[in-house]
Amino acid sequence: MDTTEFTDLIRRHAGLIHRIAYAYCRSATDREDVVQEIAVQLWRARERYDEQFRQTTWIYRIALNVAVSFYRRERRHREGSVRIDEQVIVVEPVEPSEDVRVLMACIDDLGALEKAIVVLYLEGNDHATIAEVVGTSRSNVGTKIGRIKDKLRAAFEERARATERKESDGSR
Repeated sequence: MDTTEFTDLIRRHAGLIHRIAYAYCRSATDREDVVQEIAVQLWRARERYDEQFRQTTWIYRIALNVAVSFYRRERRHREGSVRIDEQVIVVEPVEPSEDVRVLMACIDDLGALEKAIVVLYLEGNDHATIAEVVGTSRSNVGTKIGRIKDKLRAAFEERARATERKESDGSR
């Protein structure tokens, strides 16, 4: 793959790369770093691309590996340091709705594999594609998606109840 082909590939799939970075990084700076690292790793791996697989599968695998590695590294770093509220430092240009923020927080609490599956599922990928990317069977993906949905539903409802309790306690 030459430079022009690679640049075109990155441009065509920029949204996918950015969405994966968003799923694993809360701050805009971290997202930019992850997007850049994904591009670097794709460039390094371009000669090893196997054309029997779809380009999106190849990109997902590399992007998810980079994002998960970054997430783990950052989590270890955060646990060993004093946390600074990122909302004070970073002003996001678009604020998601409260429901989306709650859902993202619930997704953030998932394990690395579950989060990868959710990101791929929310991207509209079918079970076969998700299975190919994460390296499991199609039926296992279906089972995991069902369990993840149940887990997210319960976490979402629990956070909603906690918010309602806080609001009702504050109005007394």
